[in-house]
Amino acid sequence: MNLVVGFAPFILFAFLSRLSADLALWMAFAAAFIVTIRDFVESPSLRLLDVGSLVLFALLALVRGFLDPNMSLAAVRFIAALALFLLLAIPLALKRPFSVDYARLDPKEKDWPPELFLRVNYLVSGAWVAAFAVMALADGAVTFSPELPLYASVAVSVVALAAAVTFTLRYPTLAAKRASS
Repeated sequence: MNLVVGFAPFILFAFLSRLSADLALWMAFAAAFIVTIRDFVESPSLRLLDVGSLVLFALLALVRGFLDPNMSLAAVRFIAALALFLLLAIPLALKRPFSVDYARLDPKEKDWPPELFLRVNYLVSGAWVAAFAVMALADGAVTFSPELPLYASVAVSVVALAAAVTFTLRYPTLAAKRASS
């Protein structure tokens, strides 16, 4: 569940972006700040996803708010999804799944056999990387082909986020049950 909280800023951004890009960016920044501070107080270390979301949404909110107020919502969504895809895919490619930092906080998972723990974290991290890849592709298509409807990109994002959240919440328990059988 800690991992899903780590994605709260992006999930909030994805849902609020249809109301207002500026509102969505500033609320995502505020959520990222709260998540980062909360996690840092609980465990004095900074996680990649927390810091990455904080920096990403701060920069996007400042750029859209002060430097380029006419930046389209599709472009903002594309930049956010692409940045998060890269932020999560690079460590996974380097065999350091970002979800490990969150899984170590879960009392159920920290006592798993190392091979199960790593396999679950590779798959959970891969699910999020895949979700952000799909979202970046959908948002990129809308950004670079303005004739495409934004609502299609939003729908793809909602489905991708729902799939990643569902997988994150269900798969670890299922894998642990299978391993103990």
